[in-house]
Amino acid sequence: MKKKRKRAGHGQGTVWQRGGNWWIQWREGGRRKSARYTDESTARRVLKRILGDLAAGRGGLEIEKAPAPPLAELAEGWLARRDKTHRSAKEDRWRWKKHMATRFGHLRPDEVDTGMLRRFIEALLASGLSSSTAHLCIAELSALFSDLVEQGHVQVNPVRLLPRATRRLIRPAHDPRTTPFVERLEDVRRIFLALPEPICLAYALGALAGLRNGEALALRWAHVDMNARRIHVRESIKGPLKDIDSRIVPIQDALYPLLAEWRLRCGGIGRVVPSMRSDGAFLDSHTIRAHLKTTITKLELPALTWYEATRHTFASQWVLGGNSLEKLREVMGHSTVQVTERYAHLKPELFGAADRATLKVSLARGGGQAEALGNAVATLAGDGQKVTG
Repeated sequence: MKKKRKRAGHGQGTVWQRGGNWWIQWREGGRRKSARYTDESTARRVLKRILGDLAAGRGGLEIEKAPAPPLAELAEGWLARRDKTHRSAKEDRWRWKKHMATRFGHLRPDEVDTGMLRRFIEALLASGLSSSTAHLCIAELSALFSDLVEQGHVQVNPVRLLPRATRRLIRPAHDPRTTPFVERLEDVRRIFLALPEPICLAYALGALAGLRNGEALALRWAHVDMNARRIHVRESIKGPLKDIDSRIVPIQDALYPLLAEWRLRCGGIGRVVPSMRSDGAFLDSHTIRAHLKTTITKLELPALTWYEATRHTFASQWVLGGNSLEKLREVMGHSTVQVTERYAHLKPELFGAADRATLKVSLARGGGQAEALGNAVATLAGDGQKVTG
């Protein structure tokens, strides 16, 4: 039987039953509004909250939104848009399919919480993956949820709510302070001379200009201004730049004569580093790394990757030469200053003479043997000789 509508006092709203549902009605902003619920207690509780919010000057009933699609559907659209803007889109798609789709794909965005993310991280680490890989997965999830927040599918990004204890689990294992580089500029010259052409030119662009491998292979003579002595880095061999924005790189004194000679030889048309293949395709990373590995072994130098022997060597030598980290950030195209500050430990003025003289104590015995030995060591080190004990 239809229950008769119960009218309350003015401004108190109305609750009534119709068609098996409970309805509420109230007045907000001079207009009547209504909502439907399945039971009387819920209807009265919501009406009471709405009237309280109106009395406090806040809005009334929140508009109910349709539930968001599952993450598998949302991620597909996000990855498709990412294909046009990010070089890492292919790796992102593979990482989603490999590690995240089975765990999160069937869930709606608002169903993912910090506890679920913690269990996901622990499962990745237990499977033998490094903390760096787990960090990449969580960073990708954070980028996805940031996009979903902008679209209104979810209110907050759960990755940003992770506590510090969980974030410690995905701290990258890579320590730039222990990453090797070519410490002697003479060894840079030896590597360059031992590499075949045109791989040696790609190496010089990395070690003396800080270009990434793909940037060096994609560089065109039209983007090299020999008069102004600068290189305009605008593209990578496989698509857009990693840092998206183009950048200007100065041509070092050591690089200028090499580029000038090479330009005369090739005519200054097309790519600076021509292909070694008969079909004209660009050099692939495998070929370049294989040649570098052979050269490093031949010269009896410590094992180095292409990145360590080129871009990382350039940045390290830049800082060792006393140049500023701010300029290095612009040359390298780093996204943030924090990335560039990884090289701060190489600054020559980090520990000056005053720091070395802080502990003023003499350990000399009788005839001053410790002092004499210290002076001898300092003299040999100043002459560049190897000191053995």
